[in-house]
Amino acid sequence: MQRLQESGIKNGPLCVGLDTDPSYLPQSVLAAYSSAAQGVVAYNKAIIQRIAADSSGVALAACCKVQIAYYEAMGLEGLRAYAETLRAVKAAGLPVIADIKRGDIADTARAYARAHFSGDFEADIITLNPYMGFDTLEPFTQYAHPDKGGKGMFVLLRTSNPGMADVEKLPIDGAAARFGGEAVLDRVGAELSRISASFRELYPAATCSPVGAVVGCTEESDARQLRDAYPDIYFLIPGYGAQGGAARIAATLLDKAGGTVNSSRGILCAWKTDEKLAAKAADNRLTVEDIADSAASAAAASKTDLLSAVRQLKP
Repeated sequence: MQRLQESGIKNGPLCVGLDTDPSYLPQSVLAAYSSAAQGVVAYNKAIIQRIAADSSGVALAACCKVQIAYYEAMGLEGLRAYAETLRAVKAAGLPVIADIKRGDIADTARAYARAHFSGDFEADIITLNPYMGFDTLEPFTQYAHPDKGGKGMFVLLRTSNPGMADVEKLPIDGAAARFGGEAVLDRVGAELSRISASFRELYPAATCSPVGAVVGCTEESDARQLRDAYPDIYFLIPGYGAQGGAARIAATLLDKAGGTVNSSRGILCAWKTDEKLAAKAADNRLTVEDIADSAASAAAASKTDLLSAVRQLKP
């Protein structure tokens, strides 16, 4: 997580989400490959190449996030595409987040941890769902120790979907659901703070814990409360762009320990609204280079938008 925080300081807060569904690619591009999975890998690699550090050493993004569901949906070849995408991000020098949202117990959780912190699907950071209980986190936090690879994890705290209120904001013990320890998400946040504090002796020079939180930027009303409640926890911030989250909300969540703001469809599907590509799109003449250029332009615009919002937030 420390490496990701440092990458964000150098390269800006954008996280490019390679949540690449084959339907996001035009048919003229998919037709050039023997399978949808191969087309997805080619597109991912073209995007990674364009957002990686340029001659000045600065990248368009702090990291990439790869949502495994899109690859699982393509079967065995899709999982090979997933592994190849993870390797391509790492080869480009960017931290890679595997968005797997695992949450299970005992031996099952240990197997998930091995699967995603080593071997073919090894990532630097993964996402976890704690709502089956805090004992589900322990098999993963073991890998955050220096002698186990120093891996990181983002734990779901306050997600970006409207249905999060069904569980995350549910009141505890009949108390009114508000910040201060009385809603389910507050209990999760308190546990994350405890776990984060436990790593201070292991990483005395670190400026953030290997355990971060997923905090969506789709509700402005609680952004400042959440950032102030967990000032030392690094955030993965979904919801920006296609889900309607505004840069000004993300900027609030980027305060203090900071975070990285994910954009997936807004980048992957940028070619669909690219006026320069309209004629080629109409004639089915788009290439993977065309749509990757459009994705890179969208990433650059998102980075600029987020950095501008951060500057406006500061007094």
